[in-house]
Amino acid sequence: MFQVIGGRGVQVTRLLAPGRAVLVEAVRGRKSRTDTVAKSKQGRIKVPPPVDPTEMVVLKERYAEYEMITRALRLEFKEEVLRKKYEEETGSMAEERSRQEAEEHRALMAFNDQENLRMLQQRVVRIQMEKEEAENKQVEAAIERELQQQEFIKEKEREILKLQEDAKNFITLENLDQRIEEALDSPKNYNFAVDKEGRVVKQTMLQ
Repeated sequence: MFQVIGGRGVQVTRLLAPGRAVLVEAVRGRKSRTDTVAKSKQGRIKVPPPVDPTEMVVLKERYAEYEMITRALRLEFKEEVLRKKYEEETGSMAEERSRQEAEEHRALMAFNDQENLRMLQQRVVRIQMEKEEAENKQVEAAIERELQQQEFIKEKEREILKLQEDAKNFITLENLDQRIEEALDSPKNYNFAVDKEGRVVKQTMLQ
């Protein structure tokens, strides 16, 4: 319960604790403590509101009854909580809870073993697949290297054959005179012009 008392710009809140201790808290209003009294309130005498004695007696009786009922409910709830706690720690509920915890532990351990076995099987299958894939890649890489080696050898063989074929037309000391006579007998004119299609369109005569 609380009661608010106001006066001269200051409000005081009175709190009533369950142990009937009175706590007073000062709350500042809109006016400061150093402000003067308003002109409209100068000379006014504050008279507290009238209190009906009969109503006050009824309120006190009801408040006392309310406190008694609240205290009884609080004690009953506290007793019930303590009784349940005692039964859980020392009574049959503790044994039942221990049995349930043991069964739950066994179930969880069995589930854990099954999950470990399933994960192990998946891991073995994955490792086997990765191993087979790695072996296949190694075989494919070896085949690719072999094909490239064979292609390289064939290319070199073609170059050697072409070089041997071209060597037949090389000028040596033995056929130097013969090649000179052939060049004199059949002169060639390389002074000519061609169009976009590669046809000779203009050529000068040899002198």
